[in-house]
Amino acid sequence: MQTSIGISAENRDVVAHELAKLLADEFVLYTKTLNAHWNLEGIDFHSVHVYFEDLYNQSAEIVDNVAERIRQLGHYAPATLKNFLQLTHLTEQDKDGNDSRSLIKKLLSDHESVIEFIRGNINEFANAHKDAGTSDFITGLLEKHEKIAWMLRAHLK
Repeated sequence: MQTSIGISAENRDVVAHELAKLLADEFVLYTKTLNAHWNLEGIDFHSVHVYFEDLYNQSAEIVDNVAERIRQLGHYAPATLKNFLQLTHLTEQDKDGNDSRSLIKKLLSDHESVIEFIRGNINEFANAHKDAGTSDFITGLLEKHEKIAWMLRAHLK
C-alpha cells in the first residue's frame, strides 16, 4: 500500500536512510550499554550497575521508536547486526577497562556522537525534505541524549 503522508517519496527515502543510520547508532549504543551493565566491576558496582540498567531500558525504547518512525515513512527498518554495523557511525571496539569511569567515558563519547548526528539532521529534515514530523521526533531524541550525556558527564567529575 502506498504511503501518502504529504511528503514526497524522494524526501521520505532520504529521511528514512538517515534514520536507518540513526537506528544503527542507537542499536550499537544499546548493545554497548548492555555490555557496560553486564561487565562492570569495581567498588561502585551496585549503584552504577543499576544506573546502566536504567540506561539500557531507555536505549531499548529509543531503538524501537526510531524503527517505528522509519516504518511510518513507508520504509522497512534495518534489523540485522550486519546492517547495523554497515550503517553505524559508532565503533563496537571495546579495549578499555570494565571500571565505571572507563565505561562511562565510552558511553558518553557515543552519546555525544549521536547528539552531533541528530543535530545535523534536524533542520535538514524539516527544511530540505519537508518532514517536520521527523524533525520534531529527532529533536525529542536529541533532548534525551543530551540529558543522558549530562548525567554521564556528572559521574566523571
